[in-house]
Parts: sequence; structure tokens; C-alpha cells
Amino acid sequence: MPDSLPPPALDRAVLDRLFLQARTYNAFTGEVDDALLRRLYDLLKFGPTQSNSCPARFVFVKSAAAKAKLGPALDQGNYAKTMAAPCTVIVAYDMAFYDKLPVLIPHTDGRGWFADAPEASLYRAALRSSSLQGAYLILAARALGLDCGPMSGFDTAKVDAAFFAGTAIRSNFLVNLGRGEASSVHPRAPRLGFDEACRIE
Repeated sequence: MPDSLPPPALDRAVLDRLFLQARTYNAFTGEVDDALLRRLYDLLKFGPTQSNSCPARFVFVKSAAAKAKLGPALDQGNYAKTMAAPCTVIVAYDMAFYDKLPVLIPHTDGRGWFADAPEASLYRAALRSSSLQGAYLILAARALGLDCGPMSGFDTAKVDAAFFAGTAIRSNFLVNLGRGEASSVHPRAPRLGFDEACRIE
């Protein structure tokens, strides 16, 4: 850690696990049991979203039948590693997320803010907050000892037809989960420095 920073509120090992040493894996071992997936959701669900809208919907693809539905939607470069992963999460968003707002924000008429909004506005809200929730999923998975392989590289229309037909739910991105194999990690790519990505005004 740079000497100019104050002592972190979290232990260095935690920061390593979540960020500094965390990597994107392309191969996994082990199993991901259903109880752990429930713990994962019960952790990530507390991350903030716009108006507490919580538009993300998650499908944990584990069974052979579910993998068979997902496989045809994957780009060639993602097929083998995804079929071999113990679990693949479809991070999706519900375009009718506003129907849950009477429960999620009972102190006000949140549903009225969105129910008659243009589709483009709903899409921006749903995509924005579901992407946040997908990021919370990655951090929560790492916190619980799992490794992740987030990716795009799939046909969203095929995933939507296979998993969400007849609903207002649309796929956003995928995350493979398991115990990462170190040999599958590529060298860490550079990141932008503070002065390239940030400014203080």
C-alpha cells in the first residue's frame, strides 16, 4: 500500500482477497453448494442500488440440463471454460423492477416514479443497478472464499429465450464461480493511474 495512505480500516489480507491479489480465473475446481449460493446472495443484496430498486435477478447454472440451455448462447472462446465451471451465474435485470418497489421502499410511492417511464429510462436504471449488483456478487463471492470469472461473450437474445422467456427479465453478464486454478490466470493487465482516470475539483 502507498505510504501516503492511512492504515486501512480492513486488514491487508482482506484487501488482497477482494482487490489487490484477486484475479479473473479461466478454470476452476471444486463444487459450489446451494447453501453457499444462498449465503452469497444474502451478502450481496445489501449493496446500494438506485432507489433500492434491486433490479438484478440471478440464475445459478449448475445442473447438466441448465448448462445445456446455456451452452448454445456462448461464444466459442467462453464455451469450454463455462461448461467446466462448477457454477455460472447469469446476472440479469428485471425491466419491471418497479413492481417490487412497494415492498422495497414502502415509505413512498416508488412504483409511480418508474411504472410509466419510457423504456429507455427503465433500461438505464435497470442496467445501472444490476451491474452494481453483479459487482457486489463478485466481491461477496471473493469474501466467501470463491473465485470468479466474469465475462460477456455470449448471445443475450439466446440466453433470454432459454431462461427468461415470457418475462421482463434480460441478461446482463455472466460470472463463473468456483475455486480458481492458478494456472488459468493471465498476467495482470495494467490499470490506469489516478491522474489518468480521476480529477479532484
